[in-house]
Amino acid sequence: MNITFKLFATLTDYLPAEVRRSNQMVLDVPADATILQIIEPFGLPPKLVHLVLVNGKYIAPEVRGATTLTEGDVLAIWPPVAGG
Repeated sequence: MNITFKLFATLTDYLPAEVRRSNQMVLDVPADATILQIIEPFGLPPKLVHLVLVNGKYIAPEVRGATTLTEGDVLAIWPPVAGG
């Protein structure tokens, strides 16, 4: 099944070079793949996987290993952001 995978801010460096500019890519993932299984091949440091959204809905850290997606979902990940 296909989902849209988006990384923001400094996490875009973990995307393939050809899609970094748009910060997103379509991924073909198994229907039973969890969020953690989907992001694992990208090598994101766990401490940088801060805000995880599926279709704009926050997914808490304790359920990311059990949460699966459906066709057409958008998985977006933000690192911790500091500002002033």
